[in-house]
Amino acid sequence: MSFDLVGLPALSRFAIDRSEPLRGDSERIAALWPKARMIVVDTRGRTLVADRGTRVVDRSALEFGDEPPLGAALLGEQDGVAYFAVLMPAEEDGQVPVGRSWMLPELTDSPQWLDLRQAGATLDDTSAGLFTTAAALFQWHRLGKFCAKCGAAVVFEKSGWVSACSGCGREEYPRTDAAVICLVHDGADQVLVARGPEWPEGRFSVLAGFVEAGESLEACVAREIFEEVGVAVRDIRYLGSQPWPFPRSLMIGFEAVADPAEPLRPADGEIAEAKWVSRADVRKAIEEPGSVPGLGLAGGASIAFRMLQSWALQD
Repeated sequence: MSFDLVGLPALSRFAIDRSEPLRGDSERIAALWPKARMIVVDTRGRTLVADRGTRVVDRSALEFGDEPPLGAALLGEQDGVAYFAVLMPAEEDGQVPVGRSWMLPELTDSPQWLDLRQAGATLDDTSAGLFTTAAALFQWHRLGKFCAKCGAAVVFEKSGWVSACSGCGREEYPRTDAAVICLVHDGADQVLVARGPEWPEGRFSVLAGFVEAGESLEACVAREIFEEVGVAVRDIRYLGSQPWPFPRSLMIGFEAVADPAEPLRPADGEIAEAKWVSRADVRKAIEEPGSVPGLGLAGGASIAFRMLQSWALQD
């Protein structure tokens, strides 16, 4: 029995215009700058989150200068307001939760520096989209400082969306690595979950893996499931997708059907444990975390959580 996602995965939400033509339009950016808003991301991929985890804190862009500072990235535009992000200088970051100049005194609900894994599921649609895009861009900036062709340093142009080599002039755009993630069920009331060796005991998710060169998404699903747990799958069906900027993946979600009578053979070094669990137990583990011994599930910011939730709620 197939199912559909009950809603967008947490990090797939984006409520404003990404405004690709605006990125290289310096005159229009200058006109928008006085009303623009800025969010700050620290070197650990966190931003300041307020209103009980529902909103990223944005500030007037004019606090950062009369024009976009070096390294600022344009995230999008809404109702004549442009949204930018800037990476906190490393010297301001340190080991303290909040740098000396980055907490706004008018905020009274004890805002916190949180990353996407911590805050992605609770943020409103606008904040989730802004933060996810900023995190993805700054991961690319950190990993792509030098030209892949000649090794010279790059300069980020077009509001942070293009890297231009200072040596050979080669241009590059943000990288995204395709990965499949698949909820395998028996066509009835059992689902296959697994955990990696680095995960704590009792914490489980669905299976995932990167797409190889020359491989289709469906072929990747079948290969990864067989390689990781030794089970053949059928009836592979697309569900949805979600960016996962850790550091630069796009998780492409599928469901597939397998026979629970087939023996599970967890891949050594990749899968520490795999097992079939009932719909009732998954539903209970979602509704009351910790209530099902040995069944902790993926966090709410992940597409894995949305997939398990959607399958469990199916009547």
